[in-house]
Amino acid sequence: MDDHDATVSVRRHGGEVVEDRAWLTASADLLGSAAPWRTFRWYKGQRHYSGTYWSATVRDHVIYESRLELARLLYADFDPAVRGIVAQPFLLKAVVEGKVRKHIPDYFLTTTDGPVVVDVKPHRRLSNAVVDVTFTWTRQAVASRGWRYEVWSEPLPAELENIRFLAGYRRAWLFAPEVLKELRVTDLDGVSLEQAVERFSGWPVPCVRAAIHHLLWTHELHTDLTEPLCPSGVLRRAA
Repeated sequence: MDDHDATVSVRRHGGEVVEDRAWLTASADLLGSAAPWRTFRWYKGQRHYSGTYWSATVRDHVIYESRLELARLLYADFDPAVRGIVAQPFLLKAVVEGKVRKHIPDYFLTTTDGPVVVDVKPHRRLSNAVVDVTFTWTRQAVASRGWRYEVWSEPLPAELENIRFLAGYRRAWLFAPEVLKELRVTDLDGVSLEQAVERFSGWPVPCVRAAIHHLLWTHELHTDLTEPLCPSGVLRRAA
């Protein structure tokens, strides 16, 4: 594949389409501010579960076309390094072995470590020849920009369930500022979640527990998310 022949088309939020811009010159700002190149469709008998998710990172709705894409979206929203998320971000074209190839990645992430282009695919389908060819030339195109390309498959089940649970506490305005302030100034390092709740007897237990879950979402507190969350889980302060 000749990187200089690759082009990208982007749809702006106002409806304007920027077509066939040279891939090597298309800025990260252009790609990171794009509207979805395509949106999901509902039809009888469809096999994919599509929908929208309200992202705390971008404070707006982001679309997904499958439950696995939703899972990757949850991980992106939970990742403190991620600053922007665009679903179905652009149409990439390249000449590969004499043929024009086209591909729409699943996500474009703006992160503190640079742009990341993400494709989501079940592990069982990674050996498919067409999928392999598409991901190979896409990886080459992304690497030519010095950006990171990621093919993402099923995560650890317990970790996904924990992040999905904590996502229910991602909206900061739902929590009492007084409770959050008190939690932030109290030494909870090495304390179990249950013990932390008991330390704040002046507040209703559900309010304290919910506020702790919010601080776990924002990474102000940490715990082992590879195991199911439970009252005995040990809390750690962010370094």
